[in-house]
Amino acid sequence: MKLIAKALAYGLIFASVLGYLAVTAVVRLAPSDPKVWNVAVTGPDDPVAGPCAKQIKIVPKGARATCLLTVGPDVVLTRLNVIALTFPRTSYLTGAAAESRVTWISRSRLMGYPDYITAETSQTPAGTRLDILSRQRFGDGDWGVNAARLKLWLTALDQG
Repeated sequence: MKLIAKALAYGLIFASVLGYLAVTAVVRLAPSDPKVWNVAVTGPDDPVAGPCAKQIKIVPKGARATCLLTVGPDVVLTRLNVIALTFPRTSYLTGAAAESRVTWISRSRLMGYPDYITAETSQTPAGTRLDILSRQRFGDGDWGVNAARLKLWLTALDQG
């Protein structure tokens, strides 16, 4: 009887490890199609002058911010690119300052779940409008990770 219980316990451990590895492989190897993730993110809110980090709003599957800046659109995206690429586990996906839109992928530490962050700029009479959206790909709740990321990035941008 003890031998059967021991075999079942080892079997459960093996199945759990195998399941973890399978989920991790699916998450890490899932393709990131730029056509799906590098899309317009302009929100319905009017841009507000002042610190961008104070404009963050929680949205389904992530967070977004819309703000107004005094520097040019290409400068905003170039600065954001530098900030993004110094952030752990974050890489460039597609886009360019000249296209007024850039998208990055940032992965969670343990499982490597991807979040997609797209920043879009446009010139308005009042200054440069920045719309930035950070959203998860898998799951239903992000536990505030996307809002926290935007706060760090936008604080660095505000301190520019």
